[in-house]
Amino acid sequence: MIIDEIQIRVRYGETDQMGVVHHGNFDLYMEMGRTEWLRKLGLSYKEMEDQNVMLPVISMSLNFKKSAYYDEVIKVKTYLKKLPSVKIEFDYEIYNEKEELLVTSNTVLAFLDKQSRRPMKCPDHILEKMKVAFKS
Repeated sequence: MIIDEIQIRVRYGETDQMGVVHHGNFDLYMEMGRTEWLRKLGLSYKEMEDQNVMLPVISMSLNFKKSAYYDEVIKVKTYLKKLPSVKIEFDYEIYNEKEELLVTSNTVLAFLDKQSRRPMKCPDHILEKMKVAFKS
């Protein structure tokens, strides 16, 4: 399993009139989590797209436990539990400053060839970086 975490301060525009984070913003937090997860592995979406690889989300689930509020610093933990093939699956846990679990979630992304828009296997150079990370 490969785990990474980031911290995000909740902005005013992400909340409703009661100061509670609107549920639609959690997908952005998860995207930030997996983008940074990939970056720390030495990969970036931009570089992958430049190499003809796209990663669209094909499935997403969220399970809300507690609310997040304006100006809180939340922690997004991003997990990869198994190596990818044609799909890559991330799990997430989002915590508040008190370390209370707010959200559990999951996304599944597909590797697509940018030109043909057809599914493809995870490229070997990406898979190799993930295998190295799993071993450490």
